[in-house]
Amino acid sequence: MMQTTPLACWMKEQTLEMLLITMLYEHTLTGKNAFFVGDLGKIVKKHSQWQNVVAQIKPFYTVKCSSAPAVLEILAALGTGFACSSKNEMALVQELGVSPENIIYISPCKQVSQIKYAAKVGVNIMTCDNEIELKKIARNHPNAKVLLHIATEDNIGGEEGNMKFGTTLKNCKHLLECAKELDVQIIGVKFHVSSACKESQVYVHALSDARCVFDMAGEIGFTMNMLDIGGGFTGTEFQLEEVNHVISPLLDIYFPEGSGVKIISEPGSYYVSSAFTLAVNIIAKKVVENDKFPSGVEKTGSDEPAFMYYMNDGVYGSFASKLSEDLNTIPEVHKKYKEDEPLFTSSLWGPSCDELFR
Repeated sequence: MMQTTPLACWMKEQTLEMLLITMLYEHTLTGKNAFFVGDLGKIVKKHSQWQNVVAQIKPFYTVKCSSAPAVLEILAALGTGFACSSKNEMALVQELGVSPENIIYISPCKQVSQIKYAAKVGVNIMTCDNEIELKKIARNHPNAKVLLHIATEDNIGGEEGNMKFGTTLKNCKHLLECAKELDVQIIGVKFHVSSACKESQVYVHALSDARCVFDMAGEIGFTMNMLDIGGGFTGTEFQLEEVNHVISPLLDIYFPEGSGVKIISEPGSYYVSSAFTLAVNIIAKKVVENDKFPSGVEKTGSDEPAFMYYMNDGVYGSFASKLSEDLNTIPEVHKKYKEDEPLFTSSLWGPSCDELFR
């Protein structure tokens, strides 16, 4: 695993470029390791943006997106909640003095020892999407308050929905009845719309399904008071406003103010994706014929040579999240080049010898 050096600063006296130059120089004198530079000011701006657009929804930051202490400290100070996937994440957050009521345990597949840890430290709110997990929770966490995780269709009109996580609406009644028999308290519903989904209308179906589950639960005898609309926010104000434009009138209909239902969400990369800059070092290069570029790389058909550059970071390090996300960030070259210097077709590669990612 690459050793990174997260550095958080307010950027009051230095620009990001100046700071990067300083850090690059320092790393040139040492090991030239890849490193992150973080701007906490951008995290504050993202929170302000959230409050301006969707103030009715409380954010629970997804800790797995970045567990850097500076990130957690600033978000705790801003009053966000935290969505944790493991014992370590829960411990990190609680060390900052965050109340257990502001932590939810969101792992879809929970280790028994970690459920017991959550019970011990008072983290009661957790998600569940199947009967086996429900029984596991019943045996190990008597005070658990469960959000039933329902699946969503991430492609309107598609043949198949995104069923990797979440139970079907059809199966919800069975799970609610099981929870009643097991004496597990179901307090609400969770769904998640992927950041890769381009159709904000998916929220229409998801909110309608959530309302149906609330009604089912009421008939069985549960009093539900929480709705978690998941993550999937890209970080742009436009996307946030677009989603709000769709969900706001539906929330007014299905879960109006005064209904006693608390609306929460799990933004993760929304807060941190634009706040961090990754600096990598080019450790090797290869000259190839333009038409011999690997598959997936655009070929120009030119007789000029092409270059493959290898970085000291990749999908087994800081780029791991990019396996499931579109990489739209354009890399910038620190070394300045002259305007009259020739340019060649080039591609960037990680250091791994893995045949899947090279």
